[in-house]
Amino acid sequence: MSKEGLRVFNTLTGQKEAFLPLEPPLVRMYACGPTTYNFIHLGNARPLVVFDTVRRYLEYLGYEVTYIQNFTDVDDKIIQRAQEEEMPPLELAEKYIEEYFADADALNVRRATVHPRVSQNMEEIIVFVDGLVRKGYAYIVDGDVFFAVSKFKEYGKLSKRSLDDLQAGARIDVDERKRHPGDFALWKKAKPGEPSWASPWGQGRPGWHIECSTMSTKYLGPSFDIHAGGLDLIFPHHENEIAQSEALHDAPMAKYWLHNGFITIKQEKMSKSRGNFFLLREITKKYSSQVVRFYLLSTHYRSPLDFDEEKLEVAGKGLDRLKTAYRLLQETKGQAGGQGQVAAEAWSKFAEDLFAFEQRFREAMNDDFNTALALAVLFDFARVLNSLHSALLGRAIDTQEGVLLRKAEAKYVELARVLGLELGKTDSLDDSASEPQLVTGLLELLIKVRQEARSRRDYATADLIRDELKNLGLVLEDTSQGVRWKYL
Repeated sequence: MSKEGLRVFNTLTGQKEAFLPLEPPLVRMYACGPTTYNFIHLGNARPLVVFDTVRRYLEYLGYEVTYIQNFTDVDDKIIQRAQEEEMPPLELAEKYIEEYFADADALNVRRATVHPRVSQNMEEIIVFVDGLVRKGYAYIVDGDVFFAVSKFKEYGKLSKRSLDDLQAGARIDVDERKRHPGDFALWKKAKPGEPSWASPWGQGRPGWHIECSTMSTKYLGPSFDIHAGGLDLIFPHHENEIAQSEALHDAPMAKYWLHNGFITIKQEKMSKSRGNFFLLREITKKYSSQVVRFYLLSTHYRSPLDFDEEKLEVAGKGLDRLKTAYRLLQETKGQAGGQGQVAAEAWSKFAEDLFAFEQRFREAMNDDFNTALALAVLFDFARVLNSLHSALLGRAIDTQEGVLLRKAEAKYVELARVLGLELGKTDSLDDSASEPQLVTGLLELLIKVRQEARSRRDYATADLIRDELKNLGLVLEDTSQGVRWKYL
């Protein structure tokens, strides 16, 4: 399969660029993972699903993806939460790492190639910091080590900020000992009761930014293809990662920087610090995890997504449509064993449609991973499958037609899986999936009731059933062979 044509929006350059990995067919990708002090909320879930989908699409194109997603298990928030729960910080972090995997698995987010943890890479972090000190990019103040942003001449190139404009931002403490307000901690002197490790500068623990620089270097090398994360990480986190990594290695850190937009509530960013968040587990008590994944992919990843339960309801109905088409396809395949009765030109057109759907799907995803448009292609695919089911209803299909139907099924399932959607998967919150015959059975019952009404010349009832089904998206066709139905 051709890998040409993929274009991605690079935050570093502010424009879409052709995707050309450094060492094809290998793609090396790093995505910032969670700080493990609580269950993940819907805002945390978005980058997990988005960049899992990016990875899936790259693999669909034929790339070999090394995907690294870290766990920040050493952090101020973890220490604070551990004190509240009266348990060791690393034990608390381990607890929420396990809970993360439970949530991520439910969302059908595949495990990374490696999930490195800060606590397991302390030796490498200390070596990295020491290298920056030796090169003159860092300075030591009473057991703390700071990065001197003025030493790195390209500081601000990702966030488009100048040193003169820098203000103390997220996770940057105002400290008079700093040479510049934008200088940030590489190593923090130990405080009583906090976890710490021995270093050349005394007992302490790493700063937030150095952790990702070290782990990405360890597993992907000094330069790699994609660095991904939420929009809120551009500054200071990713800006500081670039400064640390490129200062030490004298080489570009990542070629492409991808950032997903926020999930908002009433136009405000969803976050734990604001208290306006919904834990994923609260949402999945009402909506299946597959519906949540569908919802998160229904808007382009760089656009904001305002939380709205009505949108989750719409996502549920959309996923239901895709699953219904898959289920009806299974029924159609089960009609094998006779002489085909669909005209050859109709089958030829269907074969062309299969090719066209894949092309359109790739065009959508090649445009900076436009999952919203890719879902629209799947809906069109589903409509054709439904029409085919209606045309074959009650008929036998021959061997050649069966082969084409199996190809249709394979392609439909393959494209859905690129988005992480499992159309044959049952879910306790999805009635249509757990009761696969229910919709068809109810429809056949209504058709029978309508036919009996027509035989009694009760045309008002017959027309009411027809019209109400049409309002629900189903069309009844009276033919000499009986009643057919299809989706609008």
